[in-house]
Parts: sequence; structure tokens; C-alpha cells
Amino acid sequence: MIETPFTRLVGCQLPLQLAGMGSILSPELAAAVSDAGGLGQITIARWPVEEAERRLDRLRALTSRPFGVNLLIPYLDREVLGLAATRARVIDFFWGQPDPDLVAQVHQGGALASWQVGSAAEAVAAEDAGCDFIIAQGNEAGGHIRGTLGLLPLLSAVLDAVSIPVLGAGGIGSARSVAAVLATGAAGVRVGTRFIAASESNAHPDYVRALIAANAEDSVRTSRFEVECGLCPSTHGVLRSAIIAADCFEGDVVAEVEIAGERHDVHRFQGMLPIKAASGNIAAMACYAGQSVGSVKRVQPAAEIVAELFDGAEALLERWGPAGRVATIA
Repeated sequence: MIETPFTRLVGCQLPLQLAGMGSILSPELAAAVSDAGGLGQITIARWPVEEAERRLDRLRALTSRPFGVNLLIPYLDREVLGLAATRARVIDFFWGQPDPDLVAQVHQGGALASWQVGSAAEAVAAEDAGCDFIIAQGNEAGGHIRGTLGLLPLLSAVLDAVSIPVLGAGGIGSARSVAAVLATGAAGVRVGTRFIAASESNAHPDYVRALIAANAEDSVRTSRFEVECGLCPSTHGVLRSAIIAADCFEGDVVAEVEIAGERHDVHRFQGMLPIKAASGNIAAMACYAGQSVGSVKRVQPAAEIVAELFDGAEALLERWGPAGRVATIA
């Protein structure tokens, strides 16, 4: 058990937040991460209030531990925000200037507010807006990337700029990377790519197999997957193979996906994640992946991934001595 300001604030056992990953995040995955000691999350974006309520009820039925709800500013629904803030421990915002009014609404609902940022200036704005903690996202991340710096220089700047707890995100997928981020004085880590291959994930099996086959160098930064994307223009971390497959595809519609009982076309270079309900050329969809993808070796239960990351990190921090244990007493 590694105690940090984040774990004390949120009430979880391990300084881990599951990254926001759209429909890849099933309630089952979020609950498994929470039950394993971290902060599991679901993303709610473009869902009607009734579906958001159903997912929240499902998650609350699966775990009694703290969990979060990830909300994307371009798709923000104030009614969904109000509902989520009364049920989740954390409301996690991404992709927009930190907004004091949104943070106030979260606090009025009884939840904590976090904001994922890509610069020290944005981190200061999040603290000034009243956020309870911040996630500093390095450009090693998968999916949509807010800033331009790698995680270590970004963390160095953010940790010096704010006084609230800071988590590191981007390229974290091994025990050694978890330990290294904690040793900087960060209060925790935010991990995404490793959990796409969790047995509870909603990722399409072909997507998972592509992640398992990839190395760190196969995660590239691009802006190609921007069709019908509310978070674009932006840089995003994606498998090189997905760009090649989409470039080679002849036609416009690469796949179909079922959402809320309806079939939808997935266009070439559309920012749609390959979920289990997709069919077609899965390899040409937006196979987002961070540079931690080289640590994805097999499908594992989420609890096993959490244990692997933190048992190993704790052993490394102990081996490194007092300098490595700074995170446990900060």
C-alpha cells in the first residue's frame, strides 16, 4: 500500500487513476480498478441522461469503493454533470480551459474535481479554478494529447507551480515507470493503455491483439484521426499500423459500430475507438495507444495489472531508499 496526498484525498488505497478512454471503459473495468485499490473511472460523452444514469447505477452496484466520472468539455452536458457529481467521488475534466463554475457545480454535488492539463499555465488555472487535484499529461500519452512536453519536463514545471496534488500521465505502463513518477514527488499516476487489454475492457479483440503485438516505437503522434472529432484539431497517440491501414483502405466507411441499439458508420480517419460492438476493418479505426504499449503483453484481469504495477513499484521504491520513498510520506 502506497499512501500519498492523492490516496488520502480520494480515499483509495493506491495512487492510481484509470485514464478516461471513452467507450473502452466499461463499468466492469472501472469497478475492478476501484476494487483493486485505485480510482476506476467511466467516461460519459454524448450519452443521454438516462444512459448516463444507467451506467452510474451499474457501476455503483459493482463496487462500494470510490470511482470517478471523466467528462470531456466539448461534449459536456450540465444535467449529466449534476447527476454524476452526486454519485461519483471525483469528476474528472479534460479538454478545455479550467472553469470555476464547473468546479463549483462539482463541489455542490459533493464530489472532488480534477482537471487533466498539458502545461504549467493550465495547471495554475486549474488550481485557481478550485480543482482538488491535477493530472499532468505528457505527450507520451495515447488518445488526445493536450500539450507538447514529455511527462518529466511537464511534471517538473507543474509540481513547482501548484500546491495541490499532481498525478502524472503519459507512457506509464510498467512498475518501473510508476515508481519513477512517484519518485519525482507526484502524488500518483494515471494509466490508460495497459487497461485496454484488461479482461473487463470494452475494446475489440483485434484492437487488443494489435496492442499486444506493438512496441513502444509503434505509438506515434499524429493529427490524422480528426474526422467528426470534437477534440480536434489535436495531436493524438495512435498505433502506426492504424495510420497505414487507413491510408491503404479504399473507400470512406471502414467499419460499423452499434451504439444504443443503432448502427453507425465509421468513416476513414474518424476518431472512433474500436469497441467490441464494432465490425469491419478494425485495424483502420482509431487504435489509440500511448508509448507504454510495449508493456502490454497479454490480456489480464484489471486487478492483476494493478498488482503488477504497484507491487513492483513498491519494491523499487524500497530498493531506492529514502529518495524513492518520498511519495509515500509526502
